[in-house]
Amino acid sequence: RGNLVMSTLESVRVPTIAAIAGACTGAGAAIANCCDLRIASPSARYGFPIARTLGNCLSMANYTRAAALIGFARLKDLIMRARLMDAQEMLACGLLSEITPDEESLPTRAQSLAEEVASLAPLTLWATKEALRRVRDTMIPEGADSDLIVACYTSRDFKEGVEAFLAKRKPVWNGE
Repeated sequence: RGNLVMSTLESVRVPTIAAIAGACTGAGAAIANCCDLRIASPSARYGFPIARTLGNCLSMANYTRAAALIGFARLKDLIMRARLMDAQEMLACGLLSEITPDEESLPTRAQSLAEEVASLAPLTLWATKEALRRVRDTMIPEGADSDLIVACYTSRDFKEGVEAFLAKRKPVWNGE
């Protein structure tokens, strides 16, 4: 179901903009990855700390979206160390278009960016979005990750991760 939401967001004919303030993790990061442009305040943090929190995995579509934006090596580093990038690192690796001076100016800048993009040739913008989405989609065979999703989401570790998250305690992993 999550992939349907992400695909729907990517299929919007007009460019989409993510305005990021504070933590942008998990599903929030996956949604931001589906947007065409991303801007953030200096407080922004981005990543998938799932190896520390829930013990689950991303879908191949979400891994591919993230890797297309930040590279495979950086994505592995984020996930395998359960770390978050700060706004400066996000900008340096190309995930962000810009960082606003502060959190208060983020909505205004997002609005002005939307107006700037809306003034451009809509068919060019749509064709570019669609072409890049199609290129990325050729990299993922349908159902290629079902065994990975089932292994993680039906595991004892995932159950432990959810219970620990809800209880606000550190999970005890056992690899099962």
